[in-house]
Amino acid sequence: MKCMSRPYADVGRTGQKRRTLDALVAAARQLVADGATPTVDEAALVAGVARSTAYRYFPGQRELLAAAHPETARTTMLPENPPADVAGRLDAVVVEFTRMILETEAQQRTMLRLSLEQTTEQQKGLPLRQGRAIAWITEALSPLQETMAEKDIHRLVLAIRSATGIESLVWLTDVGGLSRDDAVASQRWTAAALLNQALSRGLPGAAH
Repeated sequence: MKCMSRPYADVGRTGQKRRTLDALVAAARQLVADGATPTVDEAALVAGVARSTAYRYFPGQRELLAAAHPETARTTMLPENPPADVAGRLDAVVVEFTRMILETEAQQRTMLRLSLEQTTEQQKGLPLRQGRAIAWITEALSPLQETMAEKDIHRLVLAIRSATGIESLVWLTDVGGLSRDDAVASQRWTAAALLNQALSRGLPGAAH
């Protein structure tokens, strides 16, 4: 979890400050899960924290919502004993990635909306714009390093990322009308199809 005001919790009575910070974040996450877009005042009320104290941790709604985003500090989406083949590795990552998205969908949607409403400079600190999924997919495709140029692997990763995650889920369910199970199945199928296409016919515009 990352927020501008975090250093305040790391000086002085750190134990009490950490509990207060955790209470504010938990309150914000619950409000988001209930369909709200909480302000600092609203999170403070639910957490039982004084407004003036809450603003020492979160100077504004943007920082609060960024902190309330589901924890995504994981370095991998692969299981402990990942498949050896690249197709199996990719599917394992997409399955775990989509599972996380569904479990935290309300928070994910809030962060997506926030990222679309901010300026380019403001977006830099948002969890949705920090490229974690890119790293997870890149790891899944690591066996391709022996046969595919790094720049081509990166292009494939971007193509797969564009078809997975909260952005794709929102379109498939809200616009496409699919159930969440069908949306996940579509994301898995598309990711596999993109990989198969790249392996059999190459990438768009690439020599093959």
